[in-house]
Amino acid sequence: QVQLVESGGGLVQAGGSLRLSCAASGSIFSMNVMGWYRQAPGKQRELVATITIGGSTNYADSVKGRFTISRDNANKNTVYLEMNSLKPEDTAVYNCNAHLLRTSTDYWGKGTLVTVSS
Repeated sequence: QVQLVESGGGLVQAGGSLRLSCAASGSIFSMNVMGWYRQAPGKQRELVATITIGGSTNYADSVKGRFTISRDNANKNTVYLEMNSLKPEDTAVYNCNAHLLRTSTDYWGKGTLVTVSS
């Protein structure tokens, strides 16, 4: 059974930085795409960033230039999100997502809360 476990959320002041981590366990296959989504109170979940197994990345316009997604070179089923120049509007629950193409399955973590104070 595949499980995603996130870590690294917390409270930070505007302008600060945080690093989120997500590790997928229970799969013998490398996830084709891993990414981060977020949901702020009263808003719909939105994509933050994704990265393919080949290293191609995609970012929401709102985080371009401030956030960086990466995958662990040794364990491709671990993904990181480096968040810099954080803004209060980045406050949300951040969920890790992993997509396995061979079974067309999406896996989700339980989420980690990021709070940015002004």
